Amino acid sequence: MIDLAGRHFLKEVDFTPDEWNQLVALTRQLKAERRSGTERQRLAGKNLALIFEKASTRTRAAFEVAARHQGAFTTYLDPAGSHIGAKESAADTACVLSRMYDGIEFRGNSQDTVETLAEFSSVPVWNGLTDEWHPTQSLCDAFTMVESAGRPGSDIAFAYLGDARFNMGNSMLVMGAMMGMDVRLVAPAAFQPDPRLVSGAREIASMTGGRVTVTDDVAHGVEGADFVHTDVWVSMGEPKGVWAQRCRMLAPYRVTRQVMEATGKPEAKFMHCLPAFHDLNTSTARIVHDLTGMRELEVSDEVFNSEASLVFEQAENRLHSIKAVLVATLSGC
Repeated sequence: MIDLAGRHFLKEVDFTPDEWNQLVALTRQLKAERRSGTERQRLAGKNLALIFEKASTRTRAAFEVAARHQGAFTTYLDPAGSHIGAKESAADTACVLSRMYDGIEFRGNSQDTVETLAEFSSVPVWNGLTDEWHPTQSLCDAFTMVESAGRPGSDIAFAYLGDARFNMGNSMLVMGAMMGMDVRLVAPAAFQPDPRLVSGAREIASMTGGRVTVTDDVAHGVEGADFVHTDVWVSMGEPKGVWAQRCRMLAPYRVTRQVMEATGKPEAKFMHCLPAFHDLNTSTARIVHDLTGMRELEVSDEVFNSEASLVFEQAENRLHSIKAVLVATLSGC
């Protein structure tokens, strides 16, 4: 076992492949303990500060429930409940909170903010999402794929379709390389990740036996994939004109039954970090429908609700993977 006590959890590239695989293994162990009723509290009496600059369902729920399962307490700080970035700098916030809490989670816009919190904090800091990285999600996805496939990452191929420029594209790219997976990012040229990051991921893959492909060809990208991933195409706070243009450009990358069939694997599974715009049952989806006429965005309702879909098992695994991060960085085991 590698001792990760006291470590920050900011982005995948901060860890070695062995360390990352240990977190995946710990996720499996903690999920099994929870299911069997043998879980023991390793974080009894710990107090965690959860800073949410961006709202969330799964990230907040997973951190709060994971902490409670392990005997820790949480304080939720939304923009109205924290002065960070407005009346108090991230550095000062870190100095204050790390004198009161045993760990600090941050979910917001800038990676610089969470990096600054870590720099000035005397306790572990965890990235719940920034514009650049989403490591708690990619850890969850790594575990979900290994769990579902029943084989190690080195024997898994996955494709990520859609907008691959930001947090999910970056995190999936590096995570897959670290796990020795066959990674395919499938996106229009304008939506592909930074070439420097791709180059770095290929260097990692050369050491782990993985493979990295970046392409705009859907059929080529998904051929032979065991898992097909996607994420939302629109974000709140952006001009609606941006939504319309982006959705039209990404429409050929929607995950449909035909895309799943193009894997050539009847057993291929679909994954999505959620929320998903697969119907018109949300206000955001209805706005995009008014702008573009599209009833479905990144995934068809047929695929989302199919037997191939792992989305809700994946959502549950946020709990177990975040618990692994908390246990590893606060107790070292």
